[in-house]
Amino acid sequence: MPFSPDHLSELNLLALFDSSSTLEGIKVHQHTADPAVVAAAERLHQKGLISQKDGGYLTPLGAEVAEHVQKTLAVLTSSAGNTVS
Repeated sequence: MPFSPDHLSELNLLALFDSSSTLEGIKVHQHTADPAVVAAAERLHQKGLISQKDGGYLTPLGAEVAEHVQKTLAVLTSSAGNTVS
């Protein structure tokens, strides 16, 4: 099953967090942010991955997921790596 546009918005938002620090959060400004980002933040909050519906901090589960997201992104953007045939 491929990622939906909603999944991609959530993954992109999680990638913005610093998963190595519980002291750094983000704020999604409801009136100025892209509506897809606002909706992604609300979904991540409902799923228990972030502390507030407009961002806040990663929950313990959110930190774990964000770390996986960032590792996946690093592998996918790596110029040195194996190609799939």
